[in-house]
Amino acid sequence: MIRTQTLKKTGEKKVTFILHTDDSRLPASVVGDFNGWDPMAHPFRKRSNGTASVAVTVPPSAHYEFRYLGDNGHWFDENPDGNHVTRDSSDQNSAIRS
Repeated sequence: MIRTQTLKKTGEKKVTFILHTDDSRLPASVVGDFNGWDPMAHPFRKRSNGTASVAVTVPPSAHYEFRYLGDNGHWFDENPDGNHVTRDSSDQNSAIRS
């Protein structure tokens, strides 16, 4: 699941990526255009509400491709939701427009 929020002060978008803590693909990180595809930049952190999440801040009206990277180099994707998340033209990466 992905949530977005517009930051009032800057107009930038805060994009929060969320997985349930019982997701067998954890631990994982989100990698994409916004962090140079660096798997160490944005790892999921467990929260007290039963989720694991990570947030990134990006400029408004931007398009970013991303994927999740789990243990042992296992890649997985966010399902398109018709709102924030789509597939890129190669149908390989997830994509988000902030």
